[in-house]
Amino acid sequence: MNFNLSQIPDRHQKPRTAGLTMVMDKGLSVEEAKNFMSVGYPHVDIVKLGFGTSFVTPNLEAKLEVYRSYNVPIYFGGTLFEAFLIRNQFDDYIAVCKNYGIQYMEVSDGSITIPHSEKCGYIEKLTQHGTVLSEVGSKDAAHIIPPYKWIELMRAELDAGASYVIAEAREAGNVGIYRGSGEVREGLVQEILTQIPADKIIWEAPQKAQQLYFIELIGCNVNLGNIAPTEILALEAMRVGLRGDTFNLFLNKEQFK
Repeated sequence: MNFNLSQIPDRHQKPRTAGLTMVMDKGLSVEEAKNFMSVGYPHVDIVKLGFGTSFVTPNLEAKLEVYRSYNVPIYFGGTLFEAFLIRNQFDDYIAVCKNYGIQYMEVSDGSITIPHSEKCGYIEKLTQHGTVLSEVGSKDAAHIIPPYKWIELMRAELDAGASYVIAEAREAGNVGIYRGSGEVREGLVQEILTQIPADKIIWEAPQKAQQLYFIELIGCNVNLGNIAPTEILALEAMRVGLRGDTFNLFLNKEQFK
């Protein structure tokens, strides 16, 4: 930080295992990635090249090298994993990740149906090749998963070897753990937290109100994902009580009387 302020909550330092910020890159150019990293790298833990954008990104290797130069892990969105899987190209997916030096992999089933035992099998296989993130939840707003099922799926995927489970919300934040309006399904979230450790969940939270909800509920070291590159500093300020929404969250006002 650039200067001293008292009563700033303790953020875990990088490399951290909790308090993660996962940023979604939906199509930054190489130069835009450089600019983003020049200001955002202290606060970015993982970068996801969203959905299948890595397939159509020009100068992909050059962009990956930008993130690597800042020691920021990169992974390809879960939709790409599903695209390989439905074409019976699972081994090709592994080969592509190895070819591009991708050491984080996302296993998801938001767009296709995978028997859960098979999904856990893919998680187990991919742990031999890198760090696995598994996404729970459907991209179909009409597909409502009851809380007990979320818990069951998350627990099984962690047991299969996933380092974190990602609570699905899409890039818009309007499915999965959210209603179509973007409002948090609070009962669902709080029930999940009775059984699954908070530091093992990455909550996709692209909207400011969603980020605020989780910071207030879990604290400054909550794991948040699908953050826009342009929002990284604003989110970090909100995490530590330096945005109007969280200004009073960490203050001991008795000290100022």
